[in-house]
Amino acid sequence: MRATDNKAIKTVTFFMGDGIGPEISDSVFAVFQAAHVPVRFDIYNVGEAEYNRNGKLIPDEAFASFEKTKVLLKSPITTPVGKGFRSLNVTMRKKYDLYANFRPAKSNPAVVTPFPNTDIVTFRENTEDLYAGIEEQISDDEMHSIKVITRSKSERICRSAFEFARNCGRKKVTCIHKANIMKLSDGLFLHVFEEVAKDYPDIIADNMIVDACAMNLVLDPTKFDVLVTENLYGDILTDLTSGLIGGVGLMPSANVGTDMAMFEAVHGSAPDIAGKNIANPTAFLWSACMMLDHIGLNDYADLIRSAISNVMNAGVHTTRDIGGNASTTEYTDALVSEIKKLIAMAA
Repeated sequence: MRATDNKAIKTVTFFMGDGIGPEISDSVFAVFQAAHVPVRFDIYNVGEAEYNRNGKLIPDEAFASFEKTKVLLKSPITTPVGKGFRSLNVTMRKKYDLYANFRPAKSNPAVVTPFPNTDIVTFRENTEDLYAGIEEQISDDEMHSIKVITRSKSERICRSAFEFARNCGRKKVTCIHKANIMKLSDGLFLHVFEEVAKDYPDIIADNMIVDACAMNLVLDPTKFDVLVTENLYGDILTDLTSGLIGGVGLMPSANVGTDMAMFEAVHGSAPDIAGKNIANPTAFLWSACMMLDHIGLNDYADLIRSAISNVMNAGVHTTRDIGGNASTTEYTDALVSEIKKLIAMAA
């Protein structure tokens, strides 16, 4: 079906990151142009290079744009390991209370893996747990990180998972925790989950310890449907679920709050391959499609998803990470050609 061209143009804030960020951003721009998506991007440079230029990781104007548009598409940003500034993702999630991190992992017939029937959606609480960054130095030889779990934030992420399951015809929600050891913090999260589950008798509710979950995911991912979990566990397990479907280059994500939302690929900025024109933009494109769904442009999202599916299934212009030989540019050009073909067929 052809996306219609008579819709009002919507403005979306766009953060241009670093590493492979500019390359995969160019893919999104080219695909959106080919699909005639009625979106105008308000683009800002963010990250370390912006800090070195102007003394701020995120310009004030970029914050103001997001606060106005309420929708942000963000390309990857490098976060220093063990030093330097904190993750800008964590900053954005906390600043704007983007509490629900939604990460779907669905296998694709074009990508051969041992797990061809994977279809798992993870709801990760996004604002507390160890990622709250509450740390203290006791001595040169002892550091403390404080884990924070609250009833209110546990309840809203659990309810988000159950609401999604009900609205999308999913059968089961599984709470992932470590309440056998962290009886107070994880115990609270599990207890809240069990309370919320009572409001959804049509949905199967169970729970699993996080290490057992990791083992079972690689034994048989079809056992799982919707997962809901805390911040750190969710971050780790969604890298695992991305591996089940072929890698982080295939997993999109949304960070949703009450009235604002940020969309980004799960993967990082991959500085080791930056500038080599070999990055896979699929996860970022799918994240952009989730953004289009969010703002009511579902027909354009469907058009882009169809083009991606057709190009991947053809197997001629896929990127190296999923067994092909195409460059980022060649893959993007193939998507643009496919979009034009689909539009012409629907005319």
